[in-house]
Amino acid sequence: MRIDTPHGPGLAEIDDPGSAGLVLLLTHGSAGGVDAPDLVAVRDACMAEGIAVARITQPFRLRGARAPGSAVRQDESWVAIAAAVKERFPGLPVAQGGRSNGARVACRTAGDVGAVGVVALAFPLHPPGHPERSRAAELRGAKAGVLVINGDRDPFGVPDEADAERLVVLPGENHDLRKNPALIGAEVARWLAARR
Repeated sequence: MRIDTPHGPGLAEIDDPGSAGLVLLLTHGSAGGVDAPDLVAVRDACMAEGIAVARITQPFRLRGARAPGSAVRQDESWVAIAAAVKERFPGLPVAQGGRSNGARVACRTAGDVGAVGVVALAFPLHPPGHPERSRAAELRGAKAGVLVINGDRDPFGVPDEADAERLVVLPGENHDLRKNPALIGAEVARWLAARR
């Protein structure tokens, strides 16, 4: 499903189990795509729980850019995409999330979208080597409960337990969260199932 935004088109790949009780909008990081192993595992586990999943390719990635650019423009595009997906599922609660940069977008826009929860995979707490430049305020400002799943070896840091409703720290995992995608999917699906 191609969706026009103020800053170019985005793309939503929608998987609907048929009788969904909730819709999850899920997006990629700044250099990745919606076929990242953790995102696919989340989709599969959520579908098994009766949760529809819209994996969103943001406009900057469709243009071929590797960096998202302005956070304001990225957020405006996200809100437009979320509105279009919500129209397809009238009356259903919506959660949103993403990995890395996509997790930041999901946190920043949760209030505008009316999300009942945010899934933050590999949340980049700070740029590598710069813990003084914390982004924890984005987690705390989400206006919805946030599930954070990070690896304990993530060079972008690991948020504090107090900055999320639930924090899962995976031993031996780096920023890519590739060692056990099925575990990540199960954690997300279980947490979201309680928000229907």
